[in-house]
Amino acid sequence: MTTLNIAVIGGDGIGPEVTDEGVKVLKKLSEVTNLSFKFKKFDLGAKRYLATGELVTDAVKEELKAYHAIYLGAIGDPKVKPGILEHGILLDLRFYFDQYINLRPIKLLDSKFTPLKNKGPEDINMMIIRENTEGLYAGVGGFFKKGSTDEIATQQMINTYKGVERVLRYAYDYAEKRSQRKKLTLCDKSNVLTYGHDLWQRVFKSVGEKFPKVEQDHILIDAMTMKMVRNPEVFDTVVTCNMFGDIITDLGAEIQGGMGMAVSGNVNPEGLSMFEPVHGSAPDIAGQNKANPLAAIMAAAMMVDVLGYPKESKKIDQAIKKALDEKQVTVDMGGTLTTTEAGDYICSVL
Repeated sequence: MTTLNIAVIGGDGIGPEVTDEGVKVLKKLSEVTNLSFKFKKFDLGAKRYLATGELVTDAVKEELKAYHAIYLGAIGDPKVKPGILEHGILLDLRFYFDQYINLRPIKLLDSKFTPLKNKGPEDINMMIIRENTEGLYAGVGGFFKKGSTDEIATQQMINTYKGVERVLRYAYDYAEKRSQRKKLTLCDKSNVLTYGHDLWQRVFKSVGEKFPKVEQDHILIDAMTMKMVRNPEVFDTVVTCNMFGDIITDLGAEIQGGMGMAVSGNVNPEGLSMFEPVHGSAPDIAGQNKANPLAAIMAAAMMVDVLGYPKESKKIDQAIKKALDEKQVTVDMGGTLTTTEAGDYICSVL
C-alpha cells in the first residue's frame, strides 16, 4: 500500500465544498486500489486574511514541503480587493515551489457539451502546456509619476533561457509519450514580440533535435484562437508562454464544456505540485450544495496521474464519463444532483 500525503486548501466560496467531494472520491479510490491517502486541511483564503491579515506564511510554506501535492479549491472573495488573494496565495505558491509547468487538458467527454457544431470527443482532445513562472506574470515593472497626467506604467515580459528551455523540454517529452500523433505546436506571437519569442523559437528548434520522433509545428496566437474554434482536431500537445496560455486555456475550457469541466495542474516535475479546478469561488452559490464538483474531482484524478499512478487515475476518469453518460450530474450540466450527490455517484461507480 502506497500512502500519499495531500495538503488540502479549500479556499473561498464553493472551494471547500468541491474539494470535500474530491477528497471523498480519493478515499473511495483507496478502497479499490493499493493507494492510500492522508489529508490535512490548511486554513488559507479570504476568511483568514480578513481576520488576521495573513496570506501564506513562511511557516505554512515550510510545512507544505512535507506533502506529495497540494489540492486547491478556489481563491477569491468580493470582500477582498481583486489581486490580493490571487497574488498572495495562488501565485505565491506557484513561484515559491517553482511550479514552472501548467498543465491544462482540453478534452471533450460528450458532444452535447461543446458549443462547436459537428465536433465530438475525437476532435477536441489536446494538452496545453503553459510556462507558469515567467512572462508578463513575473511582476517586473513599475510606475513613474503615478497619479499624474504624465504617468507611465510598465509591465515587462520576462523570458529566461532556463525557463524557456525547461518548459520546452518537458513539452517535447510529454508530446512524445501522450499519443501516437507525437505532435508539438509552439504558440507565440513571434511576428511582433521580437525578442522574447525569438528566444522561444531558437530553443524550440534546438531542444527539438533531441526528440526526432516529435513533429514540430508553429502557430501565432491569434491564428490559434481561430483554429481552436474551427479546427480543434489539428492540435495534440501545445506549448506556450504564460499570458497566451492563460487565454487559450479558457477558450479551451468553453469548447470542452465550460469551466465546470476545466482543471489545472501547477507542476514542478522535481518537487511539490498543486492541482485545482479552474472555476472561480462562485460566492453567489456558496453553501447551497449546488456547485458542480466534477472539475475538482477531475483535478484530483490529474493529481493522482502526475504523482505516478495513471491506472488509478483512469478509474476516476471513467467514473466521470459514466456520470455524464447517465446524466448523474448537477443542474448546470443538465442533471438534478446536488454537490454531495454528484460526489456520491462517482464513489458508487468506483
